[in-house]
Amino acid sequence: MDEQRKEMLKQLPKIDEVLLILEKQNIYDLAPRDVVKETCRKVVQDLRDQIVNAKKKLPAELNADATTVAKEVEESIKGLYRYSLRRVVNATGVILHTNLGRAPLCPEALERIIEVGKAYSNLEFDLIRGERGQRYDHVSSLLCALTGAEDALIVNNNAAAVLLVLNTLAQKKEAVVSRGELIEIGGEFRIPEIMQKSATKLREVGTTNRTRLSDYEKAVNDKTGLIMKVHTSNYRIVGFTEEASIESLVQLGKNRSIPVMDDLGSGCLIDLDLYGLQHEPTIRERLAAGVDVVTFSGDKLLGGPQAGIIVGKKNVISKIKKNPLNRALRIDKFTLAALEATLMHYLNATEASKKLRALKALTEPVADVKKRAENLIAKLQKENFDSLKFMLREDFAAAGGGSLPTQQIPTVLVAVQNKNMPATKMEEKLRQIDVPIIARVDKDEILFDMRTVAEDEFTFIVEGLKQITSL
Repeated sequence: MDEQRKEMLKQLPKIDEVLLILEKQNIYDLAPRDVVKETCRKVVQDLRDQIVNAKKKLPAELNADATTVAKEVEESIKGLYRYSLRRVVNATGVILHTNLGRAPLCPEALERIIEVGKAYSNLEFDLIRGERGQRYDHVSSLLCALTGAEDALIVNNNAAAVLLVLNTLAQKKEAVVSRGELIEIGGEFRIPEIMQKSATKLREVGTTNRTRLSDYEKAVNDKTGLIMKVHTSNYRIVGFTEEASIESLVQLGKNRSIPVMDDLGSGCLIDLDLYGLQHEPTIRERLAAGVDVVTFSGDKLLGGPQAGIIVGKKNVISKIKKNPLNRALRIDKFTLAALEATLMHYLNATEASKKLRALKALTEPVADVKKRAENLIAKLQKENFDSLKFMLREDFAAAGGGSLPTQQIPTVLVAVQNKNMPATKMEEKLRQIDVPIIARVDKDEILFDMRTVAEDEFTFIVEGLKQITSL
């Protein structure tokens, strides 16, 4: 270690010195002594690590005195009072943006969360019989009515749903799956690895682009516990392709007394063809075809809270409910409350496309999106931003969240040019304001995709642009 580093390490303040300064500033009004002391240690250790590990010559400002360190400790503790999970404006045009929380909840879902959360509830209490009940009963009737299922179960996400079904129906047995359906989606969720964790042996059949019924028939044997169909989620194989129909797999399952599972993932409850979108298999379609169990997400095309929903035949769901893993994967009262309110909108499918924000963004006519874009530009122009120029652009939005991967959804963008700041810098600053705005960048323009921006979010955009242009 060179002499400069040794000297800087010697000059780092002692923890007691920093604590003495902070005590005079009434730091214990903000946090208990243990927290303050640990924060002091962390700040000093970070400085020490920077000195020791820096590859180049160290800047003089790293030679921090006790007062400087105390100020950093105070700022760090104040930072504990600032929420990390925050509201953002999604101006990307990716409707079910996984990184931005996927589907926003409808007002009724939020109301139900508050109502159920602020008091006691009948989460697992049957009000009619006056005895313990099952939490799933609050939504199972709705799910059965909307999908045609005999019974339903809800866990914390669709990966958990797949894991639970596999572990129940095919533990220490084989699950037959097409090679072209061994998917990986965001967060490194891989079907083969989920199978391994569920103690199920993967039996892959066919090829990446062609899997016939005969491939499944040859693979089924005495060790087969499940025939599994997997929605390809965020990709499609096109061209020279072939796949076995779900009806033929159901018949094979019946002939060999093997349950058939369909992991649909996206959770579509309505016919998207009616809105000019590509066909997405609905849960009702799959169950009507005779599938024993279907799994899907609550926060994708369904437009509700994060949840993994399992629906199907009563005898199959009953086995899954008894799996000890079910308790580890179960959902809480807030998810149930939000899911129940979301599902109620589907009793009137037309209303669902108006009331559920994600579904509305998918199905909204592009003319309405354009009108909203024009309204935003008019609002921005009234502010007289000297350095900004606003224009309309036509483009395509995306469903996101592993839903409708090849669907191009026409949209309208509000493009912003800043003569005093590069677009990349604007994008960075917009991410760091009080209500962050997550936008797209193309060359020298910031792009606000109006398919994912609501009218009541205009104020955030206006104020955000004011903030970053005045800095």
